[in-house]
Amino acid sequence: MPKQPSEAAQDTWGRIDILVNNAGITGIDGNIWETSLEEMDRVYRINLRGVFAFCHSVIPSMLDRDYGRIVNIASIAGKEGNPRMVPYSATKAAVIGLTKSVGKELAKSGIRVNCVTPAVVHTRILDELTPEQVQYMVDRIPIGRTGDIAEIAALVAWLASEECSFSTGGVFDISGGRATY
Repeated sequence: MPKQPSEAAQDTWGRIDILVNNAGITGIDGNIWETSLEEMDRVYRINLRGVFAFCHSVIPSMLDRDYGRIVNIASIAGKEGNPRMVPYSATKAAVIGLTKSVGKELAKSGIRVNCVTPAVVHTRILDELTPEQVQYMVDRIPIGRTGDIAEIAALVAWLASEECSFSTGGVFDISGGRATY
């Protein structure tokens, strides 16, 4: 049986101190009644099950060392929802819930688990969307532009650092003012 990616990483580098779960797909554009169960499962497997699987695999070794930082990338869509993107919005909401739960489970340890909820950022994931979907999301950002990858990376770098010692189970919006709660 082939090794899981986290096992291969631990074999290569000896340990994993930082895990950033940043894989995600939007899924096919469509209303819920137009979305097949197979499409929901496809988005779920990447957006939520992948986060669960990596956390499940890496946390035991972090517990052995009583140290680790896990940063899950969710989305503002997980808090507010986007029309015609039910699988994406629902799975990103689930990543937020997973983060809060695991952060509390590990709060007494040296492991911190947080997530970032960016608004639309100009990455390849936008290639999966229609121009109308992208415009819908940008129109809801009071700053009036997409986020920059470097802006997200700076927040992730702090959450993955030793300096982030008093935050766990946190949800950090980086949305240009879009977040409403």
